Amino acid sequence: MKPNVSIIIPFFNCQYINQAIKSALKQSYSNIEVIVVNDGSTLYKDRIMPFLKDKRVKYIEKANGGTASALNAGIRISKGNYIVWLSSDDFFVKDKVQKQFLFMQKNNFHISYTNFSRINEKGVVIKERAAIHPVSRKKLCIRLLKGCPINGSTIMMKREVYNKVGKFNEKLACTQDYDYWLRTIQHYNFGYLDEPLTLYKVHNKMGSIKHRTKLLNEANLLKRKYRPLLLRTINRL
Repeated sequence: MKPNVSIIIPFFNCQYINQAIKSALKQSYSNIEVIVVNDGSTLYKDRIMPFLKDKRVKYIEKANGGTASALNAGIRISKGNYIVWLSSDDFFVKDKVQKQFLFMQKNNFHISYTNFSRINEKGVVIKERAAIHPVSRKKLCIRLLKGCPINGSTIMMKREVYNKVGKFNEKLACTQDYDYWLRTIQHYNFGYLDEPLTLYKVHNKMGSIKHRTKLLNEANLLKRKYRPLLLRTINRL
């Protein structure tokens, strides 16, 4: 049977990759494929190998190009009608895909995100329901003018969104997700499921801490770039 949901896991030297893959394979929604994209890693590749016996897992290796390029590579070979992104240091709760898929079908959303909980390196929850959710598309646009309120590991989108909006911007090292939501909100409303279905790991080696200055600089450039387009979208709503 053709997989209906493709879970893309970009991977670069992340010690938690095996736990991320395990959480994807343990989903209660069974019609999935899990695509692990090794973005030039030199460490922890051995933690992926045991999962390759599972027919639901596809594994590809590429030269290092960043998260955006890994996401694009994974989506390119994916077969699902729905696309999900899971960072290699984050985990899904068991019913994440099932609940979000049914939520999107029931409400006819093309793209949605959910609440999430922050966990520490030991897997202990340090903050439940950590998401920020503006209550309307217009208010989400206004919030996006200030920064990125959407956690990439909580996203699910129909393939047609990717076909319309295009690839993740591979020139951005840290804010490819923020850029994508800024582009997507101009065409689609984001559904929001207020359940913490992703566990977001906070640790010293995470990109948002290691590359914080670069992230902030990129985010400021995106705010200036998209401000006129978002203001037009806001006026239209």
